[in-house]
Formats: sequence, structure tokens, C-alpha cells
Amino acid sequence: MNLYLTPTQSACIPILLILGLGLVLKGSVSRTRTWQRVTLYGVSIFLALRYIWWRGTETLAPPGLTVDFIASGALYLIELAALVGSISAFVLMSRTRERSDEVNANLDWWKSRKRAPRIAVLIATYNEDLEVLERTIAGARALAYERKEIWVLDDGRRGWLRDYCAARDVRYLTRPDNKGSKAGNLNHALGVLNAQAEPPEFFAVLDADFVPHRGFLSRTLALFHDPTVGLVQTPQHFFNADPIQHNLGLSRSYPDEQRYFFDHMQPARDAWGTAICCGTSSMSRMSAVKAIGGFPTSSVTEDFMLTMSLQEKGFRTVYLNEALTEGLAPEGLKEYVTQRARWCLGLMQIARSDLGPLSRRRMRLRDRWSVIDSAFYWLFSFVFRIAAFVFPLLYWFFNITVVNAAVPDVISYFGTYYAWVLLTSTLLSPGMVVPIFHDVSQLVGAFPITRAAITGLLRPHGHPFSVTAKGGDRSRIVVQWAIMRPFAILLGLTVLGLTLGIFFDAFAYYDAGDGKSVVLFWTIYNLVVLVMTVLACVELPRREVHIADAPELTQVSLPGGGRHNVWMSELTRDSARLRGQDLPAGSVLTLQIRDVGAVDGVVLLCRSGTVLVRLEPDEAEREALIIRLHAEDEVTPGVLRSNYGELIGDFTRRLTSIGPSR
Repeated sequence: MNLYLTPTQSACIPILLILGLGLVLKGSVSRTRTWQRVTLYGVSIFLALRYIWWRGTETLAPPGLTVDFIASGALYLIELAALVGSISAFVLMSRTRERSDEVNANLDWWKSRKRAPRIAVLIATYNEDLEVLERTIAGARALAYERKEIWVLDDGRRGWLRDYCAARDVRYLTRPDNKGSKAGNLNHALGVLNAQAEPPEFFAVLDADFVPHRGFLSRTLALFHDPTVGLVQTPQHFFNADPIQHNLGLSRSYPDEQRYFFDHMQPARDAWGTAICCGTSSMSRMSAVKAIGGFPTSSVTEDFMLTMSLQEKGFRTVYLNEALTEGLAPEGLKEYVTQRARWCLGLMQIARSDLGPLSRRRMRLRDRWSVIDSAFYWLFSFVFRIAAFVFPLLYWFFNITVVNAAVPDVISYFGTYYAWVLLTSTLLSPGMVVPIFHDVSQLVGAFPITRAAITGLLRPHGHPFSVTAKGGDRSRIVVQWAIMRPFAILLGLTVLGLTLGIFFDAFAYYDAGDGKSVVLFWTIYNLVVLVMTVLACVELPRREVHIADAPELTQVSLPGGGRHNVWMSELTRDSARLRGQDLPAGSVLTLQIRDVGAVDGVVLLCRSGTVLVRLEPDEAEREALIIRLHAEDEVTPGVLRSNYGELIGDFTRRLTSIGPSR
């Protein structure tokens, strides 16, 4: 029998082999074995270079002063820059390092001394509400380390916060002005600390919305057994869903946008000696920061610059990949986008500074690479995101084919590369990158991030520091029209172009050959991503829910003496949801809560077997509730990887409902 395969079928064979290899290797690849990582990412680099060569030699319009050549060449250059950034990331990710064993072996390194090191815990705040600050202060007070002193650094100069701190034996500090923003606030505090009779040897930095777990100080302190370590950074975990998770209804099935960086990129950076400070959830050696003159103030991302300054003086930043703090992710899309644009601006300021990659100062090559890698990510990744949605429109409206390629070649070169990258991601960082959803999370901030990148490169200084707002009223549906507008316009133009191309011969452009099939698939994919991006711009109401909640058996006591065992399915500082006992609204009760005690409450409603109770804790019980919810060790909040079955189900429910998302 003569078996004949078409060119398209033949091109699909490598992709099928990659899928089969994924099934064979699943469960047998270790993310900590360097040779396996080098092999997987090495193949990714080879396939990327193969794809780049093919794109540059076979898919561009003929050279000349034509619109076709300019358009196809522009897209290729943008894509080339983005792929160079990807190759740099592949090299970076080829190694990884975990330090938990090192911590366990050195927990008591300081016990040969007469006294434990003194540690200051610095909580920087500007305009956060009490409901945000009380979590962080309660968590800091519960830290399992005796020789600590907690300082609240208030750049808002609020009398009520001073009184709140005094009532809880927490030091309160303010300053006459807000010069230098957060970095200036921390530097002012360091000046006060160093003027003490016994300055602390170490200090931890917490943002106002980040709660430390009990073991945060003792676990990070262990890594300072090495005198060359100047700073220990830990990951940021979140007890609430970020706007992308929440607005798409994926709070319990899709990881937050920063998980890949903290769980996979930072350990890889640590293996290369280029881990970076990320502001909150870090601890520093006082003498090291003093040696560089305090926190740098020439960038709005003083944390990354702090790492560069410490390294220049011979002090290392190391990374401890343990969930030792948990914080409040930006709840609104506007705040989410503003935060990332600020990070981008700060990185560009560093790239243009005397600690940038072209600096004449004595910097390691790997530190220069670290800045270049980050700059390529912030500048070209998001420009390419935008270009991928704009350039197909040139075909539908102006008959400009920017990628002139046959379908079998696209499958062979791009499809094989993309399939291998997904395989590598699935084996080494499972559940982190989900096509379409990942595109949405990157696209939603692409325009302001690109603007910040260009502005930061051309005019790095003179930009105000934008604080990420947290808390506030989130009880209504809010449409972020300003963020949605460019995506709605692109969606309308894409639908219009596709409609004209299908139903009107004048726009059909059959002379494009296979190029039309490529742009057709490209356009349909763009439509799906744009629809989901527009949907992500519709902010759903929020209520306080902890992603890590799990049902537990507890007991309810009623005034008449009755006691009932019930299931508590949700718990917050102010409320609890119970199942197993119908109680009429207005009923007064006492709820026994593990690690908190007997807390009084009132039934707000009873519906379909679920009882909602408003808790009325006293001050001690409220602090115990906060510690129970946010400060316990060995609890990792949030979603660590995608659950594909639940993800599909959650998103389907989101499409059929506009109610509050969990």
C-alpha cells in the first residue's frame, strides 16, 4: 500500500512527536536537574534560531521601497527583538536553585554568640486604610522571633495610625516631607535606627499590605550565615485574586500573573547569582545597605537598583523560594496596569543609569546581562503583543501580506518551535503558561507598559512615583473603559476586516495564496484573545474570600444552651459561612474557631442550607483571626498552577454569569 502524506500532514509529524514525548516524559523530568533543563531549553534555543532564520530568509516581501517590504520588515524586526529576549530567558532558565536545605542546616548559626541578632521590621505606608494595615501589623507582632522591633513608617502623617501603633506597642515614625518616595521613607528610618545605642544588625521590609508568616524572620535570617549575603528576597504570594483571575472567573483554577516570576524565574536567577530584590518580603544586612549609602532614589524601582548597588560592593542578593509572606494583589485593573507600568519605567531608569549595562563601573557581566534581559522583556515583549494584533489588519484592509509563507512551512518552523516551548514549560513549570489566557494577561497592560518603556528610555527622570492603591469599595461592577478602548477598537476592526474579506470580493485578496490561510488563522486567534481581553476589563464585584479556605468542622453555641456541630466553609475577619444547621436571621450565637476561641456572632441570612454569620470579635480575637487567616507557617495561599479541567469550567461559568466571583 502506498501511503502518501500531504505537505501539511508531513509538517505536523514533529508536533505529534513532541506531544508524544510529553506524555512519555511527564513525571520523569526533575526541574532541579541542570542537565535536563539545559537539554530542554537548548532545543528551544535551536528551534528559535531556526525559526528566526526561516522568517528572515523566506517570509519577507521582496526588498525595495515598497509598503509591503517596510511592513513585513518592521514586524520581523519587532519579532526578532522579542525572540532575542526569549532566547535570553531560555539561557537564564537553564539553571535553578532551591535554598530550603541550606536554611534548615543554618537555622541556629547565630547561637554561638551571646545574643541573637536584633532585627527591625519596617512597614512602609502612605495612604492605606486600617483594614489593610491591621493585617500587616498583626502579622509582624506574631513573628516567632524575640529580638525584633516593629516600625510603621507613615508618609501619610496620620494621627489615627500613630494612636493605633501606640496601643499595640509598635514604633511609629514619620518625616517632614515625602522626598524620595518609598526609598526616601526607608532611608529616613535607617538613619533613625543607626542613631540608636544598639542599631539592628538586620532589617526586614514589608509593604503595608503584606503579612509575614510566623517563621519569616528566622527562615530568612538563616541565609545570613554567609557574610557575603547582603539581602535575602522571598516570593510574593497573594491571598486574593488579581484582576485577570477575578474578572475572568478563574480565582481558584489559574495562577496569578506573578507566579511564574517568583516560583520559577527568581530561583533561576539565583542559580546565576542575579536574583533581585523585589521590595517587600525581603531582609537586608544593615552594614551592607549602609555601605552603599542607603536605598537608591534615582529609580522608581529602588529594589532592583538596591541589588545592583549591593553587588557592586561585593554583597549578594539570594532568593529563598518559600511562602513566608502573603499580600494583597491589586484589586482593580487600573491599579494592576499602573503597577506594571511603574516597574517598567523603573527598569528603564536603571538601564539608563550608571548601573546600566553600558556602565563604566566595575560590574559583573552577568549583572549587565540581568538588566539587558529585563529591558528586552519590558520593551519588546509588549510591543510585539500589540504588533501581533495590528499587522493582520494591513492584509484585510490594504492587501499587505506581512508574512508570506506556506501553511506547511508555518507549521514546520513556528508550530514545532511553539510546541517544544510549551512542552518545556509543561515539564519544568507545569500549569504556568496556558495559551490565550497567558496572552490576555500580557496584552491587557501592553499599551501603558510600552509607553512607559519608551518614555523611560528617552526621558528617564522627572516622573512621579505612583502608589498602587489597595482596598476601597469593590462592591459594584465597573467597566474600565479607558483600558478597554484600544482592545475594543482592535476587536471592531478585526471583525470588520474579516467580514469584508469573507463576504466581499474586493477585500478577498485571493492572490495572497497560502498567506491568506496564515493570516486567517492568525486573525481568528486574535479575535478570541481580544474578546477575552475586553471581558477582563469588566471588573466584577468582590468580597473578602481567601483562596486557601477549606471546610472544617466546628461548633455553634446558642443562647438557650444548644450546641451544634456545623461545617464552616468560609472565614474572614468579619464573617463566616456555615453549613449543617438552619438558623433564622437575627439569631445570636457563639462560634468556636480553631486558634481563635469562642467568637460571638449574629446570623445575617440563611439560604439553601448556608448560614452567613457576621462575627463580632473583640480586639484580641480580631488579631487572632488575622493571624489564623494570614500568618501561619506552611500555608501557601493562592493557586500555584493551572487546573485545566476547573479552568474550563470556571471560565464557562464566567461567560454565563456576571455575579460576584469567588
